[in-house]
Amino acid sequence: MGFFSNLFSKKEMILPADLSILKTDMHSHLIPGIDDGSKSMDETIAMLIKFKELGYKKVITTPHIMSDFYRNTPEIIQEGLEKVKDEVKRINLEIEIEAAAEYYFDETLFHKLAEDSFLTFGKKYVLIEFSFSALPQEHERLFYDMRIKGYKPVIAHFERYIYYHGSIEQATQWREKGMLIQLNINSLFGHYGPAVKRQAELLIDAGQVDLIATDCHRIDHLIILEENLSSKYLIKALQLPLLNIHL
Repeated sequence: MGFFSNLFSKKEMILPADLSILKTDMHSHLIPGIDDGSKSMDETIAMLIKFKELGYKKVITTPHIMSDFYRNTPEIIQEGLEKVKDEVKRINLEIEIEAAAEYYFDETLFHKLAEDSFLTFGKKYVLIEFSFSALPQEHERLFYDMRIKGYKPVIAHFERYIYYHGSIEQATQWREKGMLIQLNINSLFGHYGPAVKRQAELLIDAGQVDLIATDCHRIDHLIILEENLSSKYLIKALQLPLLNIHL
């Protein structure tokens, strides 16, 4: 009897993660109709309401910019943001929303750097996504040039790149050079598969994470998060000196 009572008491001691300590989510796709995220303003507002219920005070949404697929511009993103902000104000929803972008790594980034046309957040942070299957080329030159101009690259969902799986060496090297590593929270729950989950845990165990985010495309992503608030590794991640609170 004592053995079983100890088991139950241990389970009761696992408190759900308090996401309000993060304050800000910095990777999502909430502007209606411009990428593979929200399809309508109703979907956007539903997601923002759920963000608020989860404890977030601010959302920095990051639509895709991909030269061959989502040809968004700062003007398109800012116009969409203003419409969302108008609706948030109209319904008196108490949550702050800003916009930057998630830039796909390709040759166009060099042109954007020359033109200083990046949409940034925080301290000139730029969110950059790689191909999921092919190791990027010329990225070190881009990152060096970006840092020279005062930008700080943020590597989106590092744990999802299969060519880095099983090692934190690249993440560590980039962080030593002043770049930042972002991790998707739902990676911790197996949403992208067991290999991604293991890589996410490896990064957290080593403390090689600067930002965590929902990468929310639809409300299902937030519901998965809500259902896993007692995750051991989410709780462990929130104990890291994450930069979300400073955004």
